[in-house]
Amino acid sequence: MNMSITKGLARSAAIGLVLLSTAGAGRTAEEPGVLPDRSRIATVGGSITEIVYALGEEKALVARDSTSVYPEAALKLPDVGYMRALSPEGVLSVNPSGILALEGSGPKEAVDVLKKASIPLITVPEGFSHEGIVDKIRIVGKALDAEAKAETLAKEVDAQLSAAEALTADIPQAERKRVLFILGMQGGKIMASGSGTAADGIIALAGGVNAVEGFSGYKQLTDEAALTARPDIILMMDREGELAIGDAQVYGSPAIASTPAGQARKLIRMDGAYLLGFGPRTASAVKDLAAALYGDAVKR
Repeated sequence: MNMSITKGLARSAAIGLVLLSTAGAGRTAEEPGVLPDRSRIATVGGSITEIVYALGEEKALVARDSTSVYPEAALKLPDVGYMRALSPEGVLSVNPSGILALEGSGPKEAVDVLKKASIPLITVPEGFSHEGIVDKIRIVGKALDAEAKAETLAKEVDAQLSAAEALTADIPQAERKRVLFILGMQGGKIMASGSGTAADGIIALAGGVNAVEGFSGYKQLTDEAALTARPDIILMMDREGELAIGDAQVYGSPAIASTPAGQARKLIRMDGAYLLGFGPRTASAVKDLAAALYGDAVKR
């Protein structure tokens, strides 16, 4: 069964890869504060840009990175490049008065150049959890000197996330779906998500169980490891164009064909930024994923 949930604009591989590591870069990561000049802000990281818009502070934005694809209005801003491969020249060309960057932005050399240019840069910690999203909202709000609005949004998102998690709270552990998130299948090899990833976090919030264990980050699975994982359902980003992975390729994989998911042809596709963003829309993504995993067992 193929369940296609949220389709949007074609996404680049950056949307999936944006959350592959948690290494941060920035001079104020330990104690994020207030940007001294908030008149021309560049945001790096899709969830950071979404939060700025959700706070109603988008008038200060002068640029965003390539992972910032929501809301649609953000696409009209200059693109300074992929958050893990920033060009200092690209960032400096928009003459920002400050930068809000998601943890993991870089490379370090680019960040060092921005520091030497004396541009205040606040790194926003990433956390693939309910609490991580709420903290992120408060940190962005403080950086923009919009703490009151951030507290209101944080409480709203906190309540929405709690309601979304409650949908699957009563499902017994033995009945929870085993989910295999596939990031890519280059050369027929499965790149799957382990612990400490956005995929692992969203699966847990939706009441599922990550089918693979024993490693963190994203790793290529052997056919034997995929079979051992025994996934009930395959979860993937909904992609178009050259990055698309068709159903035939998924089900035709020897590593998938003999699994419960392969036998039952159970595949969920969701928009990458929506599924893995861990921002203001995550509660909605959790509800959608929970409904796809459990159907009528989830009362929305």
